[in-house]
Amino acid sequence: MARARAKDAEGPTTQATLALDRAGVTFTRHPYDHDPSAPSFGLEAAEALGLDPATVFKTLLVDTGRGLAVGIVPVGGELDLKAVAAALGVKSVLMADPAAAERSTGYVVGGISPVGQKRPLPTVLDETAYAHETVYVSGGRRGFDLGLSPTDLASVTRAVRAPIGRPRR
Repeated sequence: MARARAKDAEGPTTQATLALDRAGVTFTRHPYDHDPSAPSFGLEAAEALGLDPATVFKTLLVDTGRGLAVGIVPVGGELDLKAVAAALGVKSVLMADPAAAERSTGYVVGGISPVGQKRPLPTVLDETAYAHETVYVSGGRRGFDLGLSPTDLASVTRAVRAPIGRPRR
């Protein structure tokens, strides 16, 4: 699929698409039929869109003890809490309370985009993203992903690059 400005493609307008437009970032929109009973929203997106799961990334929020932060990792793996804590320069992190994640980002769990959150949060992007020309992240609602370059994703979210993912146990 050719890359296109959001206005030229199908899919909803969300805070994420608005933020990417404001930043002048080229991206593609990828809506799909979401199944609320899917056990993994990220793997569901990869399958529904016919994408390699290594290119589809999930947005996970952690609590640093000083506030929330974001980890972006491939949907087929898990977030390494020790690695994300090290990347953020804190002693440890815990997974954020889902209600706190929703309040902080303005998105619902399963549709939390790393882009266009209500408040910018410290963000870490797994280094494996840089092996791909295009990565896919939530577009701000369930059943909607965005494709963009990992460097643009890192730039717009002010993410640091670190090895924060690990294989699913």
